[in-house]
Amino acid sequence: MKILNYTLASLLAISLISCKKDGKINEAGKDSVIAKKDSAVVPEIYKEYYGIYMGNFAGKEMITAEDGEEYEDYVNKRLSLKINRITKDSVYGQSIVNGNQRPFRGVFNESTKSFVLDEPGNDKTDGRFEIKLSGDSITGKWNAFNKTAVKSPLKTVKLSKKEFVYNPNFMLDKDSDLVDWSNPKDFVEKYTDEETGKTESYTTSKNRVASEAIFKLNASKQKLTEKELKNLRKIDLEIIKNSVFARHGYSFKKETYRYFFEQTDWYIPVSNNVDKELSPMEKENVALLNRFIKYAEDKYDSFGR
Repeated sequence: MKILNYTLASLLAISLISCKKDGKINEAGKDSVIAKKDSAVVPEIYKEYYGIYMGNFAGKEMITAEDGEEYEDYVNKRLSLKINRITKDSVYGQSIVNGNQRPFRGVFNESTKSFVLDEPGNDKTDGRFEIKLSGDSITGKWNAFNKTAVKSPLKTVKLSKKEFVYNPNFMLDKDSDLVDWSNPKDFVEKYTDEETGKTESYTTSKNRVASEAIFKLNASKQKLTEKELKNLRKIDLEIIKNSVFARHGYSFKKETYRYFFEQTDWYIPVSNNVDKELSPMEKENVALLNRFIKYAEDKYDSFGR
């Protein structure tokens, strides 16, 4: 009888252990199925439409003049729209305006060659693109989700397909405007009337201006030296440094740099972080330029605009 009871108890314990193990196996099996389902590759389609489309992003905005008066004007910005992936149900990509990179998701209608693309909506600049593809061009409109949070809640979109290529030879065009219009600085100057001899002070606004040095030094191709940099203006050093990042497709948030590089036909912003793309020499040059930028001074001139 004792032997029988011991046997029954043993069988019961084995059964309980087995159930627990089975439970774990079942849970693991369930997790495996879920993981397999989640990791399943959704077929991509229309890969010929993948790529970067760049161009005009324009709308009416209220502008404040120097005298404080407000008026409405048509403002054109530069938009990069990158389509990364298209499946049967979804389109994935990102938009870049003024250095602000936003992901989007939407749908593609093959019969009309049209996209409806929504940015996340958790930023005041987010909205919906309703655009149409024609060959290598995209046209349409963008509507802000929050109409009161942006200066221009409705914009027209007119883009053409571009191919991003890194080329260490890229430089600013020789006929580029080299004035930094974004950061004017006020200076107090004196004027002496020749007839009365009376001297008066007045305030004038001046802008930084780069020198021809920016066309001579290329931090992506040559190892820079302290001798080459020591007498350069601060803006020269900034342009030489940021040309490195521009060549790699960095999306500048600072208006000054966008203005300089958007004057070229090669600058295509594709990322807000290109640090890993820099060559060892570029990294060394950037570090050297940063040292000189910290203590460099600028030349300011008066310009009409």
